[in-house]
Amino acid sequence: MGRAYQNRKESMAKTSDAKAKVYSKYGREIYVVAKKGGIDPDGNLTLRSLIDKAKKDQVPTHVIDKALDKAKGGGGEDFDTARYEGYGPGSTMVIVDCLTDNPNRTFGDVRQCFTKTKCKIGTSGAVSHMFDHCAILVFKGDDEDTVLEALMEADVDVTDVESEEGNISVFAPHTEYFKAKTALTEAFGEIEFEVDEIQFIPQNTTEVTNEDDIAMFEKFIDMLNDLDDVQNIYHNGDL
Repeated sequence: MGRAYQNRKESMAKTSDAKAKVYSKYGREIYVVAKKGGIDPDGNLTLRSLIDKAKKDQVPTHVIDKALDKAKGGGGEDFDTARYEGYGPGSTMVIVDCLTDNPNRTFGDVRQCFTKTKCKIGTSGAVSHMFDHCAILVFKGDDEDTVLEALMEADVDVTDVESEEGNISVFAPHTEYFKAKTALTEAFGEIEFEVDEIQFIPQNTTEVTNEDDIAMFEKFIDMLNDLDDVQNIYHNGDL
């Protein structure tokens, strides 16, 4: 799969303002996951993984605690997931994942980002078939054969295992995420994961070389990141 995946940090903040938006997005996601699956990280593996990622991205403890307290109290907003697909500048393909309490508002906001940057929003499935929905686990190591053997012994459906620059990268279908992570920790003890994500990975990338397209692409991504409802953006653009 090469290094086609994008670490969540790549689209993260460059200013304190942007960091506040990141914290808000993590807080919303933690609230939704805790409300659906319970506030105890030991009994809610999705929540535990999400909190670990938030801490790694330096989200303050009070942001995490506030989201958990809100979920504990019951009531509150009801958020639904929403996914939008389309075509960005330079013939790129884009997937936008959202959490929303008002789907009509969110669709209108996302569509405006597309139209204002001369992009085209598509229907569900328009581009997602050109991406692989993968679990990605990256950690320190160099013996990919031993890692592959441990995963196969645990009957994990592994897509790929790579060793590069002192890191092992494990790719598996998104449905195998917890199974793969459990197999690795049982085989090698507590692992500090450099990347611990479920992402859409493009099957092919599109090189964007035109300066106008590059500028428009960056504007497009910035506009999407500014929306409170947008949680993740995936694309196949190679700038």
